[in-house]
Amino acid sequence: MPGESSRGEDTRTSVERLIAPADEREAARRVLSARARQTQRSVEDYLRAGVRPRWMERLAEIDAGIARERRRLERAYRDLREQCTREGDSFAQRWRALAETWRFDHLNDLIEQHNEWYPVERDLPMDPRTRDYVPIHGRSYRRPRLGPEWVLEQFPARH
Repeated sequence: MPGESSRGEDTRTSVERLIAPADEREAARRVLSARARQTQRSVEDYLRAGVRPRWMERLAEIDAGIARERRRLERAYRDLREQCTREGDSFAQRWRALAETWRFDHLNDLIEQHNEWYPVERDLPMDPRTRDYVPIHGRSYRRPRLGPEWVLEQFPARH
């Protein structure tokens, strides 16, 4: 074959390979599986394949944010307990006051976005009887907002 050495190596330059006769290029293209030939291709599918969906990123942000706040609260809880033990103050009263002032604005914004957009982004089916989206694994997709009640549930105000 032209362009091959006695050892079977291709001696053609990259330009020669690029402008190879159409039948050589066509033969190289024919090696597609049946599945590859039948799969419909679109720009949307191509873009979707390379990027994590927003709902997935948002859930990861929410979970990481909740874990971060839980660690911060745990440290504050432990420190306040030690401080109240030494000073004889009322731990429960001070902990409730601290829980009331703890801010979760960024996380609550993400949770609101999740609760609003998750069913649309996941294309969840509707239940005609309840006129609500079908639960996922028997649970609602909705996430509760974080606030003082959540803080006191996670870290009760008792000494």
